[in-house]
Amino acid sequence: MVKKAEKGNEFFEHIKAGLEAAIDHANGSRKDLRTTTLPRPPKELTAKEIAKVRSMMNVSQAVFAGYLNISPKTVQSWEQGHGKPSGASLKLLSIAMKNPKILYET
Repeated sequence: MVKKAEKGNEFFEHIKAGLEAAIDHANGSRKDLRTTTLPRPPKELTAKEIAKVRSMMNVSQAVFAGYLNISPKTVQSWEQGHGKPSGASLKLLSIAMKNPKILYET
């Protein structure tokens, strides 16, 4: 049976080894660790910016909602400034701002 103190030391040693590897990597002396750079999250959009994307597509709120796979009430709420898109909807809207035709693709 492993004593509680031994488990604590084992955990500490595991954390310590990970931190040392991260420091070595940051200093350039360890090349075997993989790093991933994620894109910045999209900026929040104003009600006018959301309406502008829809306007560029020349579609109704209901059709726009269909493209985004959300309810028309949600689009209406965003455009009136009562709600704000987040998560996947915000990312999709930011992509659509640059290329509205992307929403037409299946």
